[in-house]
Amino acid sequence: MIALAGVRALCGAVSPPSPLSAAERLERQMRFIIETDKLKEVFRQSLVIQSRRRENSAEHSWHFALMIITLAEHSNHQPLDVLRVLKMVLIHDLVEIDAGDTYAYDTKNMVDQHEREAKAATRIFGLLPEDQTAEFRALWDEFEARETAEAKFAAACDRFHPMLLNCLSGGITWAKHGVTHDMVVARNQHAAEGSKAIWAYALRMIDEAVAAGTLTRKPD
Repeated sequence: MIALAGVRALCGAVSPPSPLSAAERLERQMRFIIETDKLKEVFRQSLVIQSRRRENSAEHSWHFALMIITLAEHSNHQPLDVLRVLKMVLIHDLVEIDAGDTYAYDTKNMVDQHEREAKAATRIFGLLPEDQTAEFRALWDEFEARETAEAKFAAACDRFHPMLLNCLSGGITWAKHGVTHDMVVARNQHAAEGSKAIWAYALRMIDEAVAAGTLTRKPD
């Protein structure tokens, strides 16, 4: 009988990579942490409520994460793995360091958005040790696929957040880009898959924005 080692050699089996030392792991993790500071320099179209300046993507991620731990009870699916949702939230927009923020109503740049962001995910998460690279990429892909309870709730809050800022900042960004009530509903209605309660709140909120004149309806 051929020894197991011999079978592996004949089949061209490759040994698993040698584990990193603690110092090497820390070095790679620090490179990732330093690289992700760049997210603070990526600006979104949404305006912060008080000063009406453009929000950066790191601020969005923080506020988004705070929404998750505050509103988790309103997920359609219980129990919810809140820690898993938080991990998705905190890493999801890191791809914007390379790919930039794609405005929700920019149909031209949305065509290749996923391709650009997936390439960025490969580079940025690849700075980490292999086990964390695999974990972070799996979480990012899970968010994108929007199939699990956690991903659906994350998506619901992700879509709700810019609507909230737009309503509370006078609809300036909506007006600038010619966004109408029907466009907001069409773009964000899948939020109901994650939280019917949050989507119902959003519908009331944008109806109030129409009544206040900060969001227009589609011309007849």
